Amino acid sequence: MKKNFVRALNGNADAQYTHGLMYYFGKRVKQDYSEALKWYQLSADQGYSLAQYNLGVMYEDGQGVTKDYKVAAKWYRLSANQGYALAQYNLGSMYYNGQGVNKNNAEAARWYRLAAVQGYASAQYTLGVMYENGQGVIKDYVRAHMWFDIAASSGNKDALSARDVVASKMYIKQIRKAQEMALLCWRSNFTICD
Repeated sequence: MKKNFVRALNGNADAQYTHGLMYYFGKRVKQDYSEALKWYQLSADQGYSLAQYNLGVMYEDGQGVTKDYKVAAKWYRLSANQGYALAQYNLGSMYYNGQGVNKNNAEAARWYRLAAVQGYASAQYTLGVMYENGQGVIKDYVRAHMWFDIAASSGNKDALSARDVVASKMYIKQIRKAQEMALLCWRSNFTICD
């Protein structure tokens, strides 16, 4: 711990992030959101995506700071632009709910898709919902079924029942197509998903 603290004081972004985690969760130190925020901020200012994401969470939830969706969205975007799937998902949710940004379902779907193709099950499920309802994308039961199928395989517990509901609105030929698309998506390691 002492060595990590020295590295953090010397400006090492990873050590600063780790120090922030210790204070956030109260590991080996007393839990202190203000201290966590301070260390995350130092790390995030150096472009460390996990620290940027954690700052987004703290501002979204009001942990150690006043809840501020605009600031949360800023930090999520910085992390998301570096490819961090959880930040992409949370930024998508902010667009979907109009928190800190203007409500924009197309932008929400874009961010959800970026997280989904990294294997993030919640994003896969949510993208399925958006295709099922035509929110930010053209309503498409085949793609909804595909994403629900993928999300279920990724461990999302709600995806199987959602897939069955959308399947009840489809022809057998459409279901087969969705299954083929899901398989191709999986086999291509999420590079061919549409």
